[in-house]
Amino acid sequence: MAMAITGRGARSLLRSAACGLVRPDGHGRGALAAYGALSAVDLLATARAPRGPRRAAKPLLMPALAAHVLRRRASSSAPLPKRLTAGLAFAAAGDTALLFDDHEPAFLLGMAAFLGTQVCYAAGLAGLPGTANERRTSGARRGARTRGGAALGCLAAWAAANAALAPTLDPQLRLPVAGYSLALAAMGAAAFGVGGRVAAGAGAFLASDLLIGLQAAGHEMPSQEVLIMAGYMLGQYLLVTGWLDILEGSPATPAGTP
Repeated sequence: MAMAITGRGARSLLRSAACGLVRPDGHGRGALAAYGALSAVDLLATARAPRGPRRAAKPLLMPALAAHVLRRRASSSAPLPKRLTAGLAFAAAGDTALLFDDHEPAFLLGMAAFLGTQVCYAAGLAGLPGTANERRTSGARRGARTRGGAALGCLAAWAAANAALAPTLDPQLRLPVAGYSLALAAMGAAAFGVGGRVAAGAGAFLASDLLIGLQAAGHEMPSQEVLIMAGYMLGQYLLVTGWLDILEGSPATPAGTP
């Protein structure tokens, strides 16, 4: 009987905690503070041991950002940016898999999860109207040119990076890396077309993944793991907060928010 009561109490506690994490408060500062604390803990752990139980904070990073997205809404009826939250969910899965990336199947699983992140982000960012500054200073034609130039630049960078790194990668990794990096380039192009904080976040994300590509190709540098995580954490923070800023600054936010 005591075990049953304890079980019910534990489930009730978990439900209460879950409700607290997603309850809108209009700003979500508590979740961002948690993200900052988890980031600091994980960076310190990464500096000491890139793998192992010390990295327990890593799988909690993206759930903390997702909690910020949910809590930042003005009310529980406010529309949810579905592609953003789906991208964060894929990223959380990828973060967990890559804790074991010294094994190739885990590395490939993590890459597949982050492929989902890039596809969700690229689709969502492509539907954003651009920063408020861009809307004030750019007409539709200029905005289209900006986005087209960003797409061509990212495609050229993707081709150059793959041409340089592919010969040094294991043959079985070349096609997955090429496919993932193409999706990453598409996300970067969409983000650079939006501009502002979102573009800065995409740049940090791209730099982080380039360091991972160099690592997979056997090119090592001092503090590489720490730099990878620092770029990733900063990139995700800027992408998420910049995305939400644009949604809040738009004249209307439809139910199908990107």
